[in-house]
Amino acid sequence: MAAASHASGGGTSHRGVLLLLLLPGLIALLTTFLLPLIWLVRASFASSAMAALRGGDWTLESYRTVLLDPFYWKIAWNTLYLGVNVAVLAVVLSYPIALFLARTTSRWRGVLTALAVAPLLTSSVVRTYGWMVILGDRGVINTALQSSGLTDGVIRLTNNYFGATVALVEILMPYAILAMLSGFGRLNTQFEEAAAMLGANRLRVFTRIVLPLSLPGVLTAALLVFVLAISSFVTPRLMGGGRVFVIGTEVFNEATVTLNWPLAAALSVLLLVLFGSVIVIYQRAMRALEM
Repeated sequence: MAAASHASGGGTSHRGVLLLLLLPGLIALLTTFLLPLIWLVRASFASSAMAALRGGDWTLESYRTVLLDPFYWKIAWNTLYLGVNVAVLAVVLSYPIALFLARTTSRWRGVLTALAVAPLLTSSVVRTYGWMVILGDRGVINTALQSSGLTDGVIRLTNNYFGATVALVEILMPYAILAMLSGFGRLNTQFEEAAAMLGANRLRVFTRIVLPLSLPGVLTAALLVFVLAISSFVTPRLMGGGRVFVIGTEVFNEATVTLNWPLAAALSVLLLVLFGSVIVIYQRAMRALEM
C-alpha cells in the first residue's frame, strides 16, 4: 500500500517537473504563434483596418472577395505553381548531393557538409540581390551571351517567374540537403550489397532499393521546401520586379499599400489553409510508404 502510494506520488512529481520544463516553451508558443494567429483570424472578419484594431463590425466581405474574384484565384494558382516547381527542382538537384554526403567515407565529409549548407549563413536578401546581378539585363549571363555573339539582344531572365524560381531553388537547396541527409543516414547498405551479389546492376539497385527507401527523406525535403517557397516574399518581389504575384507579395501590398488589413488577413488564412492541406497530403503519403 505504501509502495503504491509512493509510486503514485513519484508519478505526480514527475508530471509536475515535466510540465514545469514545458512551461517556457508553451508560453513562447502562446505569445508568438497562437495569439497572433487568433488576432489574424479575427482581423479577417473585420470590415476595415480600424475595425480590426478596435473590434466589432464583423463581415465576410474579405473572404467573399478572395473566393469570388478571379484575380485571387490566379494568385493562389501562381503560388502553388511556384511552390511545386521550386520543390521539385530543389529536391532533384539536392538528392545526389545529399546521397553522396550520406555515403562518403572521406575524412572531408564534415567539411563538404558544411560547405553544402554554408549558404544559410548568408541572408536570403543578399543572395537574391546576387541573382539579380547574375540574371539581370546587364548581368553576367546576358553580358557573356552577347559578348560571345550567341545573342543579339537581352534575354529577359528577371522580372518574371523564371528568375524567382531560379533564385528560390538556390536559396532553399540547403534545407533540402539537410532534410534528406537526416533521412539517408538511416539507409541500410546491406540491402544494396545483397542485390549486387544477386546480379543487379547499379541502376537497378538504385531504382528498386535506394530510391524507394529514401522516399521518406525526399518527401520531407519536398514539404519543407514547398512550404518555404509558397510563404516567401522577398525573393518573388525582388526577382519578380512587381510582375510576380503570389500570396506573400499580395499580403504585403494589401497590408502596407492599400491598408486593407482584413483582406490581407484573409489571404494569410488562405495560405495557412494551403499549408494544412499540403501537410495532410504529406502525412497520408508517409503512411502509405510505411505500409
